[in-house]
Amino acid sequence: MESSERLYGLDHLRAVAILLVLMFHYRAFKHPDWIDSVGRFGWTGVDLFFVLSGFLISSQLFKEIENKRKINLKTFYIKRFFRIIPSYFFTLFLYFSFPFFREREALSPLWKFVTFTQNYGLDVINRGTFSHAWSLCIEEQFYLILPLLLLIVMPSKLFRYLAVLMIAVIGFSVAARLIAWNEFIIGTDTASSDFWKLWYMKIYYPTHTRLDGLATGVLTGYLMQYSVIFKKMVNSNGNGLFFLGIILLGVSFWVCNEQASKIASIFGFTLVALSYGIILMAAVSQSSFLYQTKSYITAQLAALSYAVYLSHKGIIHIVQGGLDYCKLEASDNISLFVCFFACLLGGLFYRFLIEKPFSMIKTKVLKRIV
Repeated sequence: MESSERLYGLDHLRAVAILLVLMFHYRAFKHPDWIDSVGRFGWTGVDLFFVLSGFLISSQLFKEIENKRKINLKTFYIKRFFRIIPSYFFTLFLYFSFPFFREREALSPLWKFVTFTQNYGLDVINRGTFSHAWSLCIEEQFYLILPLLLLIVMPSKLFRYLAVLMIAVIGFSVAARLIAWNEFIIGTDTASSDFWKLWYMKIYYPTHTRLDGLATGVLTGYLMQYSVIFKKMVNSNGNGLFFLGIILLGVSFWVCNEQASKIASIFGFTLVALSYGIILMAAVSQSSFLYQTKSYITAQLAALSYAVYLSHKGIIHIVQGGLDYCKLEASDNISLFVCFFACLLGGLFYRFLIEKPFSMIKTKVLKRIV
């Protein structure tokens, strides 16, 4: 980013994203009644993470292209490896070595987790343990493909039309969901477990049906880097963009009120991604309150978000199991606070025992190859 201040707004959004995910997943455990209504749209936290990843990763690559006229693939992949893999593999170790960490009974095969292909053919009804790794699979596939795509289009005139390409990618995902709906979902009894199994497997989890958020982030990053008019518009209208994004997000929630309806399944993800894309523009706009407001709490939540995302289901499961064992109430607000606090402690454990040591190793490795 151009300055550390610019990260304030993105920290706020990361913090919101992880809180949305926590509240959504907490509904699968014992919980107070209000979580059902407050957390029902928490699934959009993942879409917000996708928009953020698309923007941040593409912005880094666009700046490198602008400054050096090339992309150093080795440096890029080393940075991604040390950021993602150590914490992820440690979480896999917990899930596959300690059954008490599993929030449900059955895991997908280890090879699907290791190859980041678990999101394809994921039977969430029968193999729902660590199912939330599906989104990390999509992100890893994105990290692999985006720099290669940019290297291919960079020397050609196609690079000037990258914004159009990203819009086409969003259209492709909409079309893929329409085809999946007509081929697999239509006519299935919505009250049956088969419906939800198919809906998640064919529409919700596959990479090709969930590219809206990543493409929206890349589109925003591209326009911020290469369009003076767009950047000026964003920097001049930060708060207006925020309120526009919130209004569109409200419309998205209305469309997605029945998450697995045809209209929501086909167009809902696009509306959510565009809403968060506009809110992202507000977060990086120099004129917005999001950009200008610094918060220690959101900065810390943002820093812990990846570790908390990986570990939260296992930790909540263990804490609630401990509460049940001690014959304490596990479904009230106090237990929710205890579970969320334990998730933050788990995030701190990851930060100091995994992320920081491997970050130091990454720095040494990068020094050797530069």
